[in-house]
Amino acid sequence: MTVPNRSYQAVISAPFGALGILMEAGQLTGIDFLPAQSKAQAPAEQAAVRAVKAIQGYFADPTQPFQLQLRLHGSEFQLRVWQRLRRIPAGRPMTYGMLAEELGTGPRAVGNACRANPCPLVVPCHRVVSASGLGGFAGQREGEKLAVKHWLLAHEGYRETRR
Repeated sequence: MTVPNRSYQAVISAPFGALGILMEAGQLTGIDFLPAQSKAQAPAEQAAVRAVKAIQGYFADPTQPFQLQLRLHGSEFQLRVWQRLRRIPAGRPMTYGMLAEELGTGPRAVGNACRANPCPLVVPCHRVVSASGLGGFAGQREGEKLAVKHWLLAHEGYRETRR
């Protein structure tokens, strides 16, 4: 998600553009997808340094787990979905339906929680796919954001199979 006029504690380049890092009280609160031409910004605090190193570590090795403190703002349901997303292993996505069944809800509700995820990568909503393909990402079902989801999954070793 790209939000104008946000005060980032760091902006780093990514293989698919740039990422704006948001922190609050030493905890990661958000990661925004920014245009590739976004100006890099050195981390503004020690916690942001840790977040940047963790994200860069993911780009080097997608199986490396994130050990970051998060401060996520959302509904009780969203927090429950996001907590579950963090346990999906790299390269082994789940379908919206599988996750919904496990959580006792519907696939659209899971999709809506994924769309509202403030910390993509760290809370890996990209690891949730549809039964017939990639599904959506960051509120889009095609285009730039879906290309990012495809890159992330390929980076983790997942190869999409059409049914």
